[in-house]
Amino acid sequence: MIDKIDNEDWANILVQALPYFKQFVGKTIVVKYGGNAMLNEELKAAVMQDIVLLNTIGVNTVLVHGGGPEINSMLSRVGIEPKFINGLRYTDADTMEIVQMVLTGKLNKDIVGLILQAGGKAIGVSGVDSGLLRARKIDKDGVDLGLVGDVTEVNPGILESLLSQGYIPVVSTVAVGEQGDMNRYNVNADTAAALIAVALKAEKFVQLTNVPGVLRDVNDPSSLIKRIDHVAIPSMIATGVISSGMIPKIECCLEALKGGVPRTHIIDGRVPHALLIEMFSDRGVGTMLT
Repeated sequence: MIDKIDNEDWANILVQALPYFKQFVGKTIVVKYGGNAMLNEELKAAVMQDIVLLNTIGVNTVLVHGGGPEINSMLSRVGIEPKFINGLRYTDADTMEIVQMVLTGKLNKDIVGLILQAGGKAIGVSGVDSGLLRARKIDKDGVDLGLVGDVTEVNPGILESLLSQGYIPVVSTVAVGEQGDMNRYNVNADTAAALIAVALKAEKFVQLTNVPGVLRDVNDPSSLIKRIDHVAIPSMIATGVISSGMIPKIECCLEALKGGVPRTHIIDGRVPHALLIEMFSDRGVGTMLT
């Protein structure tokens, strides 16, 4: 396919991208990485190439990752049945050990290794490192979820230090307790990523997902809504245009917008190089909330 693009087309692509290069060089973006893009090896390689390219041209890029499927797999291997309450993972002490092991010990280092293979400079950190993420135990309608936490504080100093030295921070979302609380907490990676974007005064917050974006008809990918003003969100939820698993993703975008991030995006991680298309073309992919 690339061989069929003539010189004029290549030139037009680069000319179209140039204003975006100028716009984002020196700025910070936070990417939440999850879904199918973490499971498919070709898509995984494409994401790492995108991240390295952004870093190479001077865009400060922070990659925040989840790992639900891998956690479930490891729990099954050790004989612990995953348990969910109202969509949230019940996390007892044994489960928390597995969560921390998988997220900070395996997946985080796997992603760092892939970035290094793609020619980038990356360092893995968790929310525990330097107190990056602090959380308190969730108390939701009197239901005990174990060691599941709400992020109450983001201390971005370690990320700012790494970015200033040209590194790509790769963040796993295990949080430390508030002062006096020695527990580790399992926190929602989407929410943590949004709050990190706010703390870093990021220019963009991007969620890589396994859906095209917000659809008017969930059964029709061509009904993608490319741009949404935040004031329209309540009515879209009331009418069911935004529903189910899309609601928490939208809420994370709203959290970032409320905190001062100018643009937030929900894009399809199943599309190779979706991040570059969104960042550097008029076409864009997915849904942008402003």
